[in-house]
This record gives sequence, C-alpha cells and structure tokens, in this order.
Amino acid sequence: MSAIQKIKGFADLFPEDARSFTHMEAQARDVFSRFGFGELRTPVLERTELFAKGIGEETDVVGKEMYTFTDRGDRSLTLRPEATAGVLRAAIEAGVIEAGRATRLYTFGPMFRYERPQKGRMRQFHQINAELLGSPEPQADVEVILMLEDFLSSLGIADLAFELNSLGCRECRPDYRAALTAYFEALDHEKLCEDCRRRMHTNPLRVLDCKVPACKALVADAPAIGDHLCTGCRDHFSAVLALVDKAGLKYALNPRLVRGLDYYQRTTFEVTSGAIGSQTAVAGGGRYDGLVQLLGGPDAPGVGFACGMERLAMLMEKPEAPQPDFFLAVTDPRAVDSAILLAHKLRKRGLTGECDYTSGSMKSRLRHAGRIKAKKCYIIGAEEFDAGQVTVKDMDDGEQTRFDLAAFD
Repeated sequence: MSAIQKIKGFADLFPEDARSFTHMEAQARDVFSRFGFGELRTPVLERTELFAKGIGEETDVVGKEMYTFTDRGDRSLTLRPEATAGVLRAAIEAGVIEAGRATRLYTFGPMFRYERPQKGRMRQFHQINAELLGSPEPQADVEVILMLEDFLSSLGIADLAFELNSLGCRECRPDYRAALTAYFEALDHEKLCEDCRRRMHTNPLRVLDCKVPACKALVADAPAIGDHLCTGCRDHFSAVLALVDKAGLKYALNPRLVRGLDYYQRTTFEVTSGAIGSQTAVAGGGRYDGLVQLLGGPDAPGVGFACGMERLAMLMEKPEAPQPDFFLAVTDPRAVDSAILLAHKLRKRGLTGECDYTSGSMKSRLRHAGRIKAKKCYIIGAEEFDAGQVTVKDMDDGEQTRFDLAAFD
C-alpha cells in the first residue's frame, strides 16, 4: 500500500525552512512593536460572507480561488484567503476601533487559495500583515510604508523596489472605471485573454494588472488614474509622496499598479524583487477607507500591508541552526537512564542539547556532534557508568575531562 502524500500546493516545513519563518516572525514582532503595533491572532476559518463582502464578489479570489464548504450546521465557511477582512471582523466585534484613536494590529499565519502552484506561490501560503485603523491622514500611509521598509531591511534583503500609486476614492473612481471600460470596449476584444474580457465589465482596473503579454501591450495606452483623481485624492497622494521623499525612501510611480482586492483606494504600494522569477511581488498594501463600515463597523479609515513569507524566504539568507551546548552519547545500554537524567539536569541549567542513546559507534556519534556544532560532547560508556562518571570532550580543542555524575546534582 502506498504512503499517503501531502496535498498538491501544500508544503511541509522542516527545521531548516521553519527557521526562516520563525526568524521573520521574530523580526516582525520586534520592528512592529517599536511602531506601537500589537499582535492579533484570528481564526483560519470565517464565514464566507466576510470575504464576499470585504474582498469583492467580482474578484478572482472570491470567484475562483477560495476554499469554501458548507458545514454540518448548513453554514457556508471559507478558509481565509487573506488576513485583512478577518482582522477587521475581529476589531469590529471586540469594539476596539474608536474615533480619533489609531488602532495598530499585526498578524501572521497561513492563508489558502486554490490556484496553480508555482515558485513562491502555494495553495497554503503564509503572510505577515499589519493594519493601522482609524487614521485618515496621509502620514499614516507613510508610517506603514516606512515600517514595511524597516522590517524588510531587518531581514537583510537587498535590491527591493518600492512602487506607489493612487487608486482614487468612491467619488472619483467611478469616472475612471467608465473611462477604462470605454477604452477597452474600443479594443479588439479577441486579443484580450478570457479573464480580461470578463474583467473589463466587472472589474476594469484588474485588466491593468494582467500579466499576459498581449494584454499588457493592449492596455499600455489606457487612461491613467492620475488624470482622474479628485482634488482630495490628489492632495492626499501629494502629501504621501512629499513625506516619503523627506524620509529618503527610493520609489517609482507606477500608474498601472492596482491590487487584486476591491477594497483598496487612494494610496497603494508594492515591493518587488527581480530575483524570484516572474512572481516579483514580495509585499504590498494600501489604504482601504470604507471597508470597516462595509463590514458592519464604524466609518473608520484603514491602511495596511501584507508580506508573502514564502517569497521573502527565497530572498533571505537561511538562519543558521542554534549551536547546541552539548551532545550526550550513551554507549552502554545500562547508562541510558542516567544519561536521560543528566541531560535533564543540564537543560534545567539553561543548556541546550540532545541525548543519543541509539545504537551506533562512538566515531559516528562524534561525527554527528561535530556536524551539529555542539560545544561539548558528553560520553557515558561502560567504564564511566561503572565509575558513576561522565567524560566531557571539548569539541574545539579535543580536551577530555571526567566528572562525577553527582557533581551535576
């Protein structure tokens, strides 16, 4: 009988890869806490209505990519495809969003989308998210962008490019959508991909983000959002750019930058790398004023970002495993219990290490102790057991010393 295998698009993270994720989470906690953000943990399972409302029913995420099922209570539930909607649901339900006060939250964990697995893009993937709620000022946008830049810098990742754009608001975007639709209607529809032929009527901004070469060429001369911004959006974006300039962050304006989720408006941004193939985006976000109210909360603005942990891991140097303080080798079966108790006493003192009581030669065990870079190798063989002692070998200079086991009590 063949062994059960993992589901396509889902990955097992063994210690070498898990260390990268743990390091990212530790850096996020450190950097985000310095900006006044607190950690929130939300369920991976939510009511489907939350994402249909929050993300947009016409988006590819809701229309084609969600893992949705009906449970035994006849409720439609969905594994979260992104974090923001769940964070806002939690904040609204707990009543932590207050007028005139910024609420700062971050979260990380697995997300789920049914799409074609590829390099850096899995069906179960992991994100680090940050959300700043309650502040409509452009300074909030910049603070979130600078926090993202600090976080990515803390990971030692170089050669990242920031791109910024404004998507307008509920007042000025309808005119822009109409201009886009009119432009697309005048094109030869057959030259657009199937998705874009559908999107041009349901979500025309997403056509601008299509990666199909033929579509990219056709929309090159499409109307630019910057020509359709209202005075409020234009002033807001100008203030964002002015402060980003003062902070010294290098960026490029990208009038074709849109996000795949309907809730974004005004400032939007993306961080890309050319080192991971065609899937260049490693982080992105923007402002989503109106989303809190849409989900049943107060009319509070918001701005945030998400980082793809799998993609960041591809760009990071892998953290080294922590160096163990000891490796304890048992070569006499009678000494196994004594060795377990000795290892326990060493760990109680704050030392780290493993106890090896499996069969094997002393040579192979010393080789393993060197491979894991243990500082010392503790040895209990027949001679040591009979004498109630342990041999301690310094793995750097090879010096060996014997101690009574009672000395460790």
